[in-house]
Amino acid sequence: MGAAGLEQATRVAILNANYVARRLRDHYPILYTGSNGTVAHECIIDIRPIREATGVSEEDIAKRLIDYGFHAPTMSFPVGGTLMIEPTESESLAELDRFCDALISIRREIQQVQDGALHTGDNPLANAPHTLADVTATNWDHPYTREQAAYPVESLRRCKYWPPVNRVDNVYGDRHLFCACPAIDSYREQV
Repeated sequence: MGAAGLEQATRVAILNANYVARRLRDHYPILYTGSNGTVAHECIIDIRPIREATGVSEEDIAKRLIDYGFHAPTMSFPVGGTLMIEPTESESLAELDRFCDALISIRREIQQVQDGALHTGDNPLANAPHTLADVTATNWDHPYTREQAAYPVESLRRCKYWPPVNRVDNVYGDRHLFCACPAIDSYREQV
């Protein structure tokens, strides 16, 4: 990249983070803005007031983003109860818009929880992500529709990522690590 390329990449990453912050600022509190309202290379959205008002957590939002085809951003770093969004210089405007549209759509779902239109414990956020097996199963025991679970925005009808598994208990996984690697002895050369 060289010095000029690195500087250009940095400028675009900062521009992308500020674009995301501007798109989301009317929907989520943005942390660490400067005196002119801009952020650095990352946009940190504060979920703590949302959790207090609705019970919807940063993990619920992160898992719901999977239904929209996004890997979740960093959770609770550098501040607990937040999502840190760091768009790189390689993200297109269309992809940034798709991401922001997903978070805005999720914010509408959060508002529905807050207003009582969605059940506090059984809603698309609390049950995300939704697999193909979930949505096509004979039984659907949720008070929201399969369509709301799988296709919360129209663009997902054209291009849909189906998560292979439901919500994973992150804390359990962090505390109960296991290795699927071959045994060390299998690497020894036979003499």
